[in-house]
Amino acid sequence: MKQGIGSIAVEGKHIVKDYRVGGTTTKVLKGISLQVMRGEFVSIMGPSGSGKSTLLYILGGLDAPTGGHVFLDGADISRFGDEEMSRIRRQKIGFVFQFYNLIPNLSVEENILLPLLLDGQKMGSYKKQLEHILEIVGLSDRRKHTPRELSGGQQQRVAIARAIIGKPEILFADEPTGNLDSRTGAGIMALLREINQSIGQTIIMVTHSPEAAKSSARIITVQDGMIIWEHSSID
Repeated sequence: MKQGIGSIAVEGKHIVKDYRVGGTTTKVLKGISLQVMRGEFVSIMGPSGSGKSTLLYILGGLDAPTGGHVFLDGADISRFGDEEMSRIRRQKIGFVFQFYNLIPNLSVEENILLPLLLDGQKMGSYKKQLEHILEIVGLSDRRKHTPRELSGGQQQRVAIARAIIGKPEILFADEPTGNLDSRTGAGIMALLREINQSIGQTIIMVTHSPEAAKSSARIITVQDGMIIWEHSSID
């Protein structure tokens, strides 16, 4: 069921990230604060080394901030331990990366259902959900194929389906079209836009592509570890 934009999905407050190598400290994020609402599609852009991917990983719980806080459903996940954070990532967060990270000897439907299997869920209860998602991503006729039998665009569609099968609160995407040609990448962006609009999926995406960013409703530009610009993509 489609859900409109409503309450805050994730919020970062004064996020700082430092990396220390030997006696040198590199400041990657310098006190970033932002809010993403439920049902919103946001793109984070910036030059290489700007900190945009680091910000995405911290918001998604794959990395911890040096300072500041990240709130998901009002809970400060930046203070969670490994076990609790692992549960949050399994049950409330979906990730899509530039490289598809599919299991080569598993079929399309097995790859999609894998996160649920790892979380101890009963596969039978997700049969209708699987059928629906296969239809959304356009792979109903490829469900028994393995990744090596699919194109790059089809593999990324499997990765997206895998990320949303558990109905996550937020879908994080890190350069989801970065490994694809422009035409295939446009198809992936159309799919993400459809998922956002049809089922109200909250999406936060890092991209270097202005064309890809146009699929989102809001663009946040990061440079030198700070947000320097924020605007609607339809302005």
